[in-house]
Amino acid sequence: MSDFSHRFAVEDVRVLEREVGYQGFFRLDRLRVQHRLFDGGWSEPFTRELFERGDAVAVLPWDPVRDELILVEQFRAGALRGQDSPWMLELVAGIVSEGESDESVAHREALEEAGCQLDRLVPIATFYPSAGACSEQIRAFMGRVVSAGVGEVHGLDDEHEDLLVHAIPRAQALGMLDANEINNGHTLIALQWLARHGEALRRQWLKD
Repeated sequence: MSDFSHRFAVEDVRVLEREVGYQGFFRLDRLRVQHRLFDGGWSEPFTRELFERGDAVAVLPWDPVRDELILVEQFRAGALRGQDSPWMLELVAGIVSEGESDESVAHREALEEAGCQLDRLVPIATFYPSAGACSEQIRAFMGRVVSAGVGEVHGLDDEHEDLLVHAIPRAQALGMLDANEINNGHTLIALQWLARHGEALRRQWLKD
């Protein structure tokens, strides 16, 4: 742990008003807030729209024997811009429902999205992908692969999922990271963690 601490805490924010602006599969809230200022006093009240989509778990499955990562390729509507492909290479991930543990979500999503059985999970990062406008927190894991549906198409029909499962050598995936060919945040974060800690984790998993 570092010795850094934030100047302010949650007690230094006043939520003056909260109303639901939209409720569908996700929710959009409108907040009127004030917060303490670094130079003293309080801010003027201001309004922020907040996208409430719940928290999520993401997992990067890794076969340490073959030294291959399991990633899924899928369409993402948010990437429909310019001439870039809106298909992304990603970790498996899913929303945490009330009462679910992060570990159970990781195992469920690995099986649903990649036909992937895991026998180890290591937590690697907790982060907010876009805290300026979205409340979502993501908890990311590394998962040790027992088996995977490489080359298969997975996903739930009722969620309109269509996911192609890839096995990619770790060196190739890290090369794609360095070449700016990984363009989604949770996969970037997991691969950066792997670049720093992968050798130590692989030695540990191969001994287990």
